[in-house]
Amino acid sequence: MPDSRGWSVADMADQSGRIAIVTGASSGIGLEAARALAAKGAEVILAVRDAAKGSSALRSITDSCPGAEVSMELLDLADLGSVQRFARYCLTRLPKLDLLIDNAGVMMSPYATTSDGFELQMGTNHLGHFALTLQLLPLLRNTPGSRIVVVSSLAHHRGNPDFDDLNWQLRGYDTVQAYCDSKLANLWFVQGLVQRLQGEEAPQVTAAHPGWTRTELQRHSLKYRLLGLFMAQDTASGALPTLRATVDPEAQSGDFYGPGGKKQMKGPAVKVVTNPAVKDGGRVQQLWQLSEALTGVRYD
Repeated sequence: MPDSRGWSVADMADQSGRIAIVTGASSGIGLEAARALAAKGAEVILAVRDAAKGSSALRSITDSCPGAEVSMELLDLADLGSVQRFARYCLTRLPKLDLLIDNAGVMMSPYATTSDGFELQMGTNHLGHFALTLQLLPLLRNTPGSRIVVVSSLAHHRGNPDFDDLNWQLRGYDTVQAYCDSKLANLWFVQGLVQRLQGEEAPQVTAAHPGWTRTELQRHSLKYRLLGLFMAQDTASGALPTLRATVDPEAQSGDFYGPGGKKQMKGPAVKVVTNPAVKDGGRVQQLWQLSEALTGVRYD
């Protein structure tokens, strides 16, 4: 379909027989992506940190999609032990894994650290997903046509991680910069994974960003919540770039999807360009090596 017409869930092919994991699926973009996949027949696992919110999301999907094959499992990306337990569950219980959507995130939170001592935003948004994805690679590699989708943000344009102080122990904490850094790290992870999987038929690795979308992510910023009432799009629209990156048969490894409107803030889901810094091979490799060292999870 031409991009000018706009891509929608109506353009999604039937997903019956596919198994999908969506992290952060208890609300926002993750919930809408999970709902759309379930409505198209996929078996969807909601990977959530909060059991009560996850149960509510599960009911929301089954109410709107009667007969949907959807379940919930606990996953706290800010705890590498939880990541390992979830990955072990998937490796032992799932026959395959077609779609992994690394969607969960934390945005502009007060300074805090993960269970493993990482700055919360980098630890959750990047390091948790790094560890999860690498541990699930055996399933993904053994599933023809599998795809990994990493959800980033427009904020990656302002990212500039300090590899000597990734956890902000030597600098005064800047929550906005920390968020931007984690979102650039998401795209460096995509670049590193694409390079390592080159020549393999599966999985394919793509990325997406939702533009400016009203979600719970903005709960730590009154300014963005208020402006979002007038300037942001709804979650169903914000989920479209993620969904297109997940199911579009024309997508190729390394593709990046986002809204096609002014400044990519909203509009139809199309292929978009990244900050040139995303292609910095030296920093891609630096982040990869640092991520392996910090998480103890290595690419096999």
